[in-house]
Amino acid sequence: MRRQISAPDYNLEDKNNELVASPPGGAGAAHEEAPRPPPPPAPRNGTSSKQGGLTIVRRSSSRGKTESSPPTDEQLDQLDLETEHLPAVDTPDACDKAALRLRYLLRQLNRGEIAVETLQNNLQYAAKVLEAVYIDETKITRHAEQPRVQPTTLHMRRLRTPCWARCSVEKPNEAKRLADEDDELSEVQPDAVPPEVREWLASTFTRQLATAKRKSDEKPKFRSVAHAIRAGIFVDRIYRRVTSTALMQFPQDVVRVLKTLDEWSFDVFALHEASLGSPIKYLGYDLLNRYGMIHKFKVQPTTLENFLSRIEEGYCKFHNPYHNNLHAADVAQTVHYMLCQTGLMNWLSDLEIFATLVAAIVHDFEHTGTTNNFHVMSGSDTALLYNDRAVLENHHISAAFRLLRDEENNILQNLSRDEFREFRTLVIDMVLATDMSFHFQQLKNMRSLLTLAEPSVDKSKAVSLVLHCCDISHPAKRWDLHHRWTMSLLDEFFLQGDKERELGLPFSPLCDRNNTLVAESQIGFIDFIVEPSMTVCADMLEYILGPLHSSTKTSTSTVKQDSINEESAGAETNTKFKIKKPWVACLMDNKKIWKEQATKDAEDRAKLEEEENGPPPTQPDE
Repeated sequence: MRRQISAPDYNLEDKNNELVASPPGGAGAAHEEAPRPPPPPAPRNGTSSKQGGLTIVRRSSSRGKTESSPPTDEQLDQLDLETEHLPAVDTPDACDKAALRLRYLLRQLNRGEIAVETLQNNLQYAAKVLEAVYIDETKITRHAEQPRVQPTTLHMRRLRTPCWARCSVEKPNEAKRLADEDDELSEVQPDAVPPEVREWLASTFTRQLATAKRKSDEKPKFRSVAHAIRAGIFVDRIYRRVTSTALMQFPQDVVRVLKTLDEWSFDVFALHEASLGSPIKYLGYDLLNRYGMIHKFKVQPTTLENFLSRIEEGYCKFHNPYHNNLHAADVAQTVHYMLCQTGLMNWLSDLEIFATLVAAIVHDFEHTGTTNNFHVMSGSDTALLYNDRAVLENHHISAAFRLLRDEENNILQNLSRDEFREFRTLVIDMVLATDMSFHFQQLKNMRSLLTLAEPSVDKSKAVSLVLHCCDISHPAKRWDLHHRWTMSLLDEFFLQGDKERELGLPFSPLCDRNNTLVAESQIGFIDFIVEPSMTVCADMLEYILGPLHSSTKTSTSTVKQDSINEESAGAETNTKFKIKKPWVACLMDNKKIWKEQATKDAEDRAKLEEEENGPPPTQPDE
């Protein structure tokens, strides 16, 4: 690995069009007066900048004695906390600077003399240093002793603590208390590292490690994993306590409802009531925090709050009974269930998860409460703009990205150019796939793909199908929720039918309030649309997640178990992976209720006709 070393420690000379760095007074001494190049720009999003043609010659360490001693108050007072020109996070110099900055931050926290933004930036840098230099010593030892166990490359994700569950710093000396006490970590053993902590394991911030001599081709190591856990959790705790003061505050009624966020039949109506009509604001904020998107992509809390509030306003623009902010929140929560409870999030990258959540939030943004067909038949401006094709879906995407162009709403401002293009492409693909005119072709393509011997499922098509299924999933939820959604949707259909009557247009299906068979329509919707969609989606998820599930089980099995029962372990690996399908029971229950309702409605209609027309004539006896 090529390491970066700050320019002031070296003299640069040009040899055969190659910059060579040598120690002061060495071969390059004749060029001491030559101007030195400015420091390289800080790598974006914590990535290492690549330097071409620069040969680094290490000088002998003459600062070891000074660096090993604790920094004085005078040295700390002269420390510049700007993070723009810090060294790359995977260099030894980064460890030194991170350690020094943490000491300074602790002192300033006790004094209450530091801005939250400065503290956040420095803690983010320190956390990235931790992630970059970590070497899993237990993993290396285990692989040396157990060569037959193959390491898995799967990263099993763990959701972050909900922001409404985080506590803020209540006392000025809280950070010092965290630094001084061992808490429960004093008993941590190196071989007992929980998965949620592994991402924080890294080299320690003690001055002894900062001055240790290292080879040019290796990263610093911890003496024990337990020390790594202490350092990692220490940084994480400070970061959480500081950032929690900047995060949006959640009312207690909202907190109570969000505690059930992981359930399939989540009651979004209760959230709407608890949030006083702002379910997107709180649910969207909580989801993006839980999946680490706020931290990963440096989304400012105020910017995210502004964005979600504007999205909420757009959903309420036309006062729709169904396609409103409740529906958007419901779909976003259902997408969360699919990501979290099935394990789909382990198959996706951070950016793909980010795009999936945002697509769910904005997928019906500024919906007019009328169908695409109504826009086409009535010749609306929106239909003219998008040439009668996916009229509403194109508008949802366009309006959402126009909103993101305002700096105060731009939650994507810290994405790189390539990340933004990938994000935008994914969101466009997913939202366009919610157009019901593509429904049967979408299912047919996925079914055909899954019948191949070795299908390769495109991630964009996979998450597009997931979002589409979540968009039409209310018949697969608990009956009380499904029935309420059905009534709201019919209200919206009937309002469109009233407009069609006024314009002299033919009624769209289910839009004539005087001739719509509610129970029969829902039975047909379940049988021909929802149930097949959920079946194909489940088959797809089981196919793409099966190998991940098998590799995880294989990597966590011990060598002893593998040697005793190798054949059964192989058979277990080949067992088809199954996801939980709570929607199956809900669909059966709801369809049963609708059939009972259809029977009753038919009897009522027959009785009404008999009252209006009299009893049917009887046939005379022959």
